[in-house]
Amino acid sequence: MSRPLIGVVLAATGRLAPLGVPLDFVARALSWPVDVLVRDSASTPDGARAAALSLADAGARVVVTLGGTRTLPAVARACTEREVPCVSTTLPWQVFHAEVFDDDHRPGWAFHFSWGLDDIADVFTDLWEHLGPARRVGCLWNDGTQGTALRRWFRPVAEARGHTLVDLPYREHAADLPDLGDVEVVTSAATAADLAAAVRRARPRLITCSRWLTYPFSVAAHDLLDRVATIVYWTPGHHDGRGRDLAVAYEAATGTPWSQPLGVAHAALEVACHAACAAESRAGTAEVLANLRRDTLAGTLDWARGPAPGVARIPLACGQWHGGHLVVVDNRRDRTVRVGGELRLTRR
Repeated sequence: MSRPLIGVVLAATGRLAPLGVPLDFVARALSWPVDVLVRDSASTPDGARAAALSLADAGARVVVTLGGTRTLPAVARACTEREVPCVSTTLPWQVFHAEVFDDDHRPGWAFHFSWGLDDIADVFTDLWEHLGPARRVGCLWNDGTQGTALRRWFRPVAEARGHTLVDLPYREHAADLPDLGDVEVVTSAATAADLAAAVRRARPRLITCSRWLTYPFSVAAHDLLDRVATIVYWTPGHHDGRGRDLAVAYEAATGTPWSQPLGVAHAALEVACHAACAAESRAGTAEVLANLRRDTLAGTLDWARGPAPGVARIPLACGQWHGGHLVVVDNRRDRTVRVGGELRLTRR
C-alpha cells in the first residue's frame, strides 16, 4: 500500500530563508510515516502560491507551511481553491483569518495554529508594568500588514489596561528613524536593523518586540538589541523538556542555534501525518483536522475549540535576550515552561 504524500512549502531562498531552515530539517531529516515533498516559496507570495499548486498537482493529501505575513496566506488560499487541506503556523491567528478567508475562500480547508495579537499585548503589557502601571509607550510600527494588525488587535488590549500608546513615525528601511528618547518603553515590529539604528541614539528602559527579534540570528547581528524582550511560544524546555533531543539534533545538523519555529514545525508535521494517515482522501483529511484535538511537541492543539473556524490557539510566555540567549522571564500565561531569569531593565 502506498503511503500518503505530504507537501511542504518553505522559504529555501530569499529574505525569509532563515525561517525555512527549521521546517526543512523537520521535514527532511526526521522519520515520518508518509512521503514528504518540499517546494521553495522563494519568500514571495507568487512563489508560495506556485509551490502550493505544484504540490496539489503532485497529489499531496495535505500541505504544511509556516511564516511569513504574505507567503503563508498565499499557500492557504491556493490550497483552499484546490480543496487540499493546509496546516500552518507562526502567524497571529487574526492576521491568518483576515488574510485567508473571504467570500471565495471559506473555512474548511485551511487549518492554522498560533497565538493572537491580543496574546502578544497581554504578555508585553505584563512586562511594561514592571516599571509601574499606566505607561506611555512608543510604538515603532510600520504601515504594512504588521502595523495595521497591531493597531487593530494589539492596541485596544494595551489601552484597556491603562497604557497610552504613541505611534512613532516609522517606515521600514528609511534613513529617518524616530527619536526614542522621549519614552521609557518602546514596543516594536521593526526590522532588527532599523530597531538597532534607533536604539543607537537613545535606549529606552525596556523594548518589547516580536517579528524578527524572536529569532537568534536577528539579535546576533546587532549587539545593541540584547535585552530586547520578545514572545516565547516554544523552547526545548517546554512541556517538561520534551523538545531537548530535537533541539540537539537540529543544532548538530545545521550548526546553528535552535529557534522557536523548530517546535511548531514539528507539531505541524505531527498533525499533518496523523490526519493524512487517518483518512483516505483530501476531504477526509480535512474532516479529521476540523475535529482534531491532539497533544504535540508544541502543546495540545484543539481546532474544535478554536477562537475562529480553522484556528487552534497556543499560549505565549515572554522572554528576553541575555547575552545572545533567549531567557524566559515571565510565564504567568503559559506554565508549561519555567522561568529562567529576571527581566533586566536598562538604566537611563
